[in-house]
Order: sequence, then structure tokens, then C-alpha cells
Amino acid sequence: MAFKLEICSFDLTSALLAQEAGAHRIELCAGPAEGGTTPGPGTIRAARERLHIDLYPIIRPRGGDFLYSDEEYDTMLKEVAFCKQAGCDGVVIGLLHPDGTIDKRRAARLVELAYPLGVTFHRAFDWATNPFEALEDIISIGCERILTSGQRPTAVEGADLINELVRQADDRIIIMPGSGVRSDNILHLAEKTDANEFHTSARTKVDSAMEYINDAMKEDLSAVRADRGEIERILSLFS
Repeated sequence: MAFKLEICSFDLTSALLAQEAGAHRIELCAGPAEGGTTPGPGTIRAARERLHIDLYPIIRPRGGDFLYSDEEYDTMLKEVAFCKQAGCDGVVIGLLHPDGTIDKRRAARLVELAYPLGVTFHRAFDWATNPFEALEDIISIGCERILTSGQRPTAVEGADLINELVRQADDRIIIMPGSGVRSDNILHLAEKTDANEFHTSARTKVDSAMEYINDAMKEDLSAVRADRGEIERILSLFS
């Protein structure tokens, strides 16, 4: 399987930078402070118009846990339908039961609604009670990929479990390491996990271009932005 790099982009500018740098796929998100939430419809449409690489918006109505109310789930259904209508290539989902098992019934409905779009199961997986049972559940509902840090804060820390998951998956589903993936550790991760797809935000902070800053507000106006140079460094390691 050929190496692929997915960039988690929190705005259109970052997605375009990632595309220009040679990334293979964009996970489009809002809410970096919350770990990624569903971007607005205008952002999704603008991204679809400007990107020629694969576009996968995350379907996550809020930050926090992955146990969703009926109202939140109804919102997720509508967001998946919108992404399909907008011409996205896939969506990114993740739902759990209170006991930490995969919410197969509701996740399967999202996968069915998204078809023929691809579906990635995101790092809700890392909060699952039993990762090996969760892997089989996610395969059974038709997802094509799992984003995971090996149930540790970073993929480097979770590399041993990621390798076990890759072996158990046996090409039935893609296991994609993410969280803390950078140019200075991705080769180590690739060797240790046997994974072929990787996920990173390659993020950096960009200072505000405002000439006037009201210091009395005591707020940081910097923004999260993709680092094109970092993306290019990662890709050069596999060229």
C-alpha cells in the first residue's frame, strides 16, 4: 500500500497550503481547541470548490466525549447528508456507548447514509474499552479507516498497540496513526507500526495581522495554521 498523508485542517487556508505541499487528503475541522468539530457548510462548500484532493469533513457536533444525545445525532445525520450533497469524498465519525463500546447501530446508519462516500472512524476509538473488539465492530459497520493514537496521548506512545491493530486488521481496514505525528518521528512510527497512512495537523501558530490590539482584552488573537514546510518535510521522507 502506498504512503498517504492526511492533514487535519482547521480552515480553508490550511487546507490549501496542505494541498500545495502535496498532501493526499484533508480532514476538515473547526474548533481546534476542542480537538475538532464539524465545519460550517460555507467552509465545506468552499473547500470542495478549491480542493482537488480528497476531502473528509469531521462530523462532530461538539467537543468533549463521544456519547451523543438524540438531538446531536439528528444533527450528525443532517451533516453527513450535506457533505454527500456537497460532493465530499468522505466523512469522519465516531460514536460510543456509555460503557466504552462502539455504538454500532447509530454509526452504521451514518455509514449507510454516507455511501458511496468513504468513512473514517476517528479517535473516539482511543476511548473504547477493548480496542481489539472495537476494531472488529468498526470493520463490521463498513468504515474504511480508523484514526488512532494507540489509546495513548500520542501515536509514538501508542505505537505498540497500533502495530497490533495493523496486524489484526490484516488489510480489512486501514489503521492510520495520528496525534503528535511530525517529521522528526514519522519514520520511526512507520517502522514500528507498519502503517502506511498517517494523520497530522502539522500545526503552527500565526500571529494576528491586526495593527491595533486592545491589550485590555487580554486575549490571544493568534490562529492555528498548517505549516507548509513541515508537510513538505514529511512528504520528502517518503519520496
